Amino acid sequence: MSSKALSLSTPVAVVGAGAMGAGIAQVAAVAGHPVRLLDNRPGAAEQAIVGIRAQLAKLADKGKLTAEAAQAAGERLSAAASSAELAGCGLVVEAIVEHLEVKRSLFRELEAICGADCILATNTSSISVTSIAAGLQAPGRLVGMHFFNPAPLMALVEIVSGLATDRDLAAVLFDTAAAWGKTPVRAKSTPGFIVNRVARPYYAEGLRLLHEGAADCATIDAVMREAGGFRMGPFELMDMIGHDVNFAVTKSVWNAFYNDPRFLPSLIQQELVDAGFIGRKSGRGFYDYREGAERPQPQTAAAAGLPAGIAVCGDSPLAQALAARLQAAGVAFARRDSADGRIAEAGAAVLFQTDGRSATQRASESGIANLVLVDLALDHVKATRLALACARQSGTEVQAAAVGLLQAAGFAVSLLRDVPGLPVMRTVAMLANEAADAVNQGVCDAAAADAAMRLGVNYPRGPLAWADAVGVGQIRIVLANLAAFYGEDRYRVSPLIQQAVYAGRRIHD
Repeated sequence: MSSKALSLSTPVAVVGAGAMGAGIAQVAAVAGHPVRLLDNRPGAAEQAIVGIRAQLAKLADKGKLTAEAAQAAGERLSAAASSAELAGCGLVVEAIVEHLEVKRSLFRELEAICGADCILATNTSSISVTSIAAGLQAPGRLVGMHFFNPAPLMALVEIVSGLATDRDLAAVLFDTAAAWGKTPVRAKSTPGFIVNRVARPYYAEGLRLLHEGAADCATIDAVMREAGGFRMGPFELMDMIGHDVNFAVTKSVWNAFYNDPRFLPSLIQQELVDAGFIGRKSGRGFYDYREGAERPQPQTAAAAGLPAGIAVCGDSPLAQALAARLQAAGVAFARRDSADGRIAEAGAAVLFQTDGRSATQRASESGIANLVLVDLALDHVKATRLALACARQSGTEVQAAAVGLLQAAGFAVSLLRDVPGLPVMRTVAMLANEAADAVNQGVCDAAAADAAMRLGVNYPRGPLAWADAVGVGQIRIVLANLAAFYGEDRYRVSPLIQQAVYAGRRIHD
């Protein structure tokens, strides 16, 4: 199929010379387009171009661009004094304040200035493309072209079609983004598009766990990094983003979905915003970033002795990984079948992987009082930490035996209050559920959902691919158990997951 990308002779304009606008201008200039940068703040466009050229020079110094390419890209940049100077552009990308009426006003002005063949693109991250376009005489000209910050480094671009968007123009921007070295994904204009919608559970489940006293921020963050494989835990990530921004996006998505409980904002985060503790940029958030402040360490169980009578049960991925790690550590153990899903026995403890029930509930329903639950990990062979929860019916000797077993296998162990699901499993299940709902509702396809979350927010695995790896049936069980425990519609199972289970297929089949 031939590319529909804009030719490199096509002038591109960027309106808004902040960090995002400057980054988009740099991407377009490096790709080979003449770029005009406009900002209504006096001197802002000129200052941004100086900064872009400095960045290009640094890239050349590091060998990521030739000196000639960096010089040429810098020379393609020019500042526009007014919107009238954008008349000859073939693409105008808006990267201004996230305010519907301000964006509508700008695009009405651009529509009157730019030729009929000029594509109008909005970099909005949260406002409906359909709503922005509604103020235009030709709303089909407007396409969402959502870059991620910093635009020169982040590969993902969401190409978002509003209700009126011309499909051919969306295809042109898709191919243009690819020609610029990005990975574009197609999305329909619904609240949050792909990334800002599907990412909500990553924050929401962490906040819910904190609210329920499962563990402190540092411990939950460590579990999500060291077991889940995420680059940052939810609390350090929210501190980096800024709670003013993160909370506003959550509220926006929640409001846009008519207060769907799946997107319910957190009172804990509301308190931080009210206090002005909005994260790194204010010096305080969940963590204290002020000079001299100590970073809290995750709760890690003290060393426990090696329990007697160790047996690894069944051949689940977790059981296989545990056996491999114990063998590598020179720890003797027996192998047994598993009729009830147990993964190991050690001293007084019987270990199972979490299925969305609390350990206390599962112990009551199974009649196994000495029951311990183990969390999911991205890769149990390579994970350095695991979360555990013990049934309230069990004694201290059960906890000690479970901790000793996992420590012998080389894990740091975080003991959590007994909450259903445990951090990694319930978060992955909810991320997969939200991605599945987005696919089911025609926002994107499964491949786009996974690519968006890997490239847009650096998840270690796409949530739908993760659901396939864990087992779609198991994800449904976890969600159903969470829904039954809490009695909330928040954990309702996506129809796409239900259908995949009924069909005996994976999401990506």
